[in-house]
Amino acid sequence: MEFRHGPAAAELGNLPAVSLKVLVVPDKFKGTLTAAQAAGAIVNGWWGARPQDEMEMLPMSDGGDGFGEIIADLCGATEHVCATVDAAGRPVGAKWWWHAANRTAIIESAQVVGLAMLPPNRFHPFELDTRGLGAVIRAAVNAGAQQILVGIGGSATNDAGFGLATSLGWRFFDERDQPLTKWVKCNKLVRWLPPLDPILGVEFVVAVDVDNPLLGLNGCTRVYGPQKGLAMQQAPMAEAALEKFAARAKEQFGYEIADDPGCGAAGGLGFGLRVFLGARMESGFDLFARHAKLEERVAKADLVLTGEGMIDRQSLMGKGTGRLAQVCKALGKRCVGFGGMVEGAAKAQTSDRLFHSVHALSPDVTSPAEAKKDAAMWLERLARKTAENYDWT
Repeated sequence: MEFRHGPAAAELGNLPAVSLKVLVVPDKFKGTLTAAQAAGAIVNGWWGARPQDEMEMLPMSDGGDGFGEIIADLCGATEHVCATVDAAGRPVGAKWWWHAANRTAIIESAQVVGLAMLPPNRFHPFELDTRGLGAVIRAAVNAGAQQILVGIGGSATNDAGFGLATSLGWRFFDERDQPLTKWVKCNKLVRWLPPLDPILGVEFVVAVDVDNPLLGLNGCTRVYGPQKGLAMQQAPMAEAALEKFAARAKEQFGYEIADDPGCGAAGGLGFGLRVFLGARMESGFDLFARHAKLEERVAKADLVLTGEGMIDRQSLMGKGTGRLAQVCKALGKRCVGFGGMVEGAAKAQTSDRLFHSVHALSPDVTSPAEAKKDAAMWLERLARKTAENYDWT
């Protein structure tokens, strides 16, 4: 989409002298707004105060929910649906995208094994796995894919890709040479065998938004397990299974592959794709930025607006909004951030102009409860308020 004026601009006659090119690049507001919905709310609010400004919407994803559709729109891929199962084994039709000319498929794990697909508090992570991804990957391979881009954020699982591996023909055995069929029982793992019909000649690129290793205090179980329903007293059991995966992978690759950045992403799915499919990791933001030609777009803009549900330390340490602000700073462009909430550390960053300013739905315009009830309306109001009071100095 090109820069365009607000619908009310024509009523102004000759436009005011100060007319800005504004690039709007939000991520999702998790649980309330998609990135595209957030972009629309910000644009509508901004135009309510400044219809003379030219605005361009560019919804962003760094690998989680919305990744597939956003990257597909940028590269012109077409939507397909694959019959598979979700993380709990329930039948589901999962979207994936195909670019025939480039022989490239795009898969969003959140469309298959996403946490948002499951009813709250009904399933425990010990019952969930990633096997549903296998059918989608097979569909892409059968279509002739030579490259498969996989966004892995937003998963419900903590199985290190065990389910995916089994669906592709990998076999896992205990000390009695009995097959292991549940990931949490893999604390008894002593060996694995590869598929009889392995996937060959396909490059897998995994979009990750975190650098966590597989194991330890910064690993997937202890950092992300609680938000998926894993109690801390159950963490040692989960970690024991993942330690066995890490040990077998070290034997296979000759080094501690579980320590590679991103192996702890999506409950260890980053590790699983790396080990069982030879995938390489790439920053989800970098992948988005390349397909969107982000630097070119930022260079043309006078001002960049971004946002996500929570702007916090993680935003400043590699997530999409923070990375975008860094691009803006490098190109000498102002970046304004909108968040459902904004942590104090993020507000402090405005002092060195990583963000020119940051603004929160709560407490800036409403309460957390009201913000969640109608996030689009409140985000629109916040954007309008910001545009009306914008500091031009």
